[in-house]
Amino acid sequence: MAVNDRWSPYGVALQSRLMIGTALYPSPDIMQQAIRASGAEVVTVSLRRQSPALKGGDSIWQAIRDLGLRLLPNTAGCHSAKEAITLAQMAQELFGTDWIKLEVIGDDYNLQPDPFGLLEAADALVKLGFKVFPYCTDDLVLCQRLLDVGCEVLMPWGAPIGTGQGLLNPYALRTLRERLPDVPLIVDAGIGTPAHAVAAMELGFDGVLLNTAVAQAADPVLMAAAFGEAVAAGRKGYCAGVMAARQTAQPSTPTLGMPFWHQDSSS
Repeated sequence: MAVNDRWSPYGVALQSRLMIGTALYPSPDIMQQAIRASGAEVVTVSLRRQSPALKGGDSIWQAIRDLGLRLLPNTAGCHSAKEAITLAQMAQELFGTDWIKLEVIGDDYNLQPDPFGLLEAADALVKLGFKVFPYCTDDLVLCQRLLDVGCEVLMPWGAPIGTGQGLLNPYALRTLRERLPDVPLIVDAGIGTPAHAVAAMELGFDGVLLNTAVAQAADPVLMAAAFGEAVAAGRKGYCAGVMAARQTAQPSTPTLGMPFWHQDSSS
């Protein structure tokens, strides 16, 4: 398996397997520097937080446009399928892309996706011609249903948004990878450290999407570079074949018989 292989979500060839958000940075300039340092080719943007149509945060929108990267608008903040569909259509008109990161939140405490609203919205948007990237839980059945309605990429969470807790359920994520071997899977939400990104990639996931861990770091630019390297390292580890954990110790230098320098004490 090639280490530097490109991947193609919805037929778009990408080199970087890191996607990154554009919210929460100390300034537009630091945001630009961090995203460039990450090597990401896809950035997420939210219409809910700052509306380009109303010139809200105009300097931020200009900074995002100046990056020249592929945009992945999201429906953050939506609590119903109808709301998410409307916002997706607005994003398509504003940004000229049929890519959409679909979020339908069902619980405000942990920002867990509403599986019923998410499936309803995904079905409708696919029929409207959107390329849907659904933010979902790590539930296998839900993921299968999202594929059934036409989603070609899935974005299961590692942990609730913004918690930085990493991969709370590696078993469920590993199961998704094993049961859906040909589906592009991107861990979205909960990634807090570069080590978490490595772990996700070593499980065989195709990419990682994050925002808070970089934007709110003491040094966002340095942290972005660290995550870019972590995603690449995890991918290399997966391609090379990660060593399976063992229950018993095993010497790294096995010996056969006695070493040649052994002397019989009776001589």
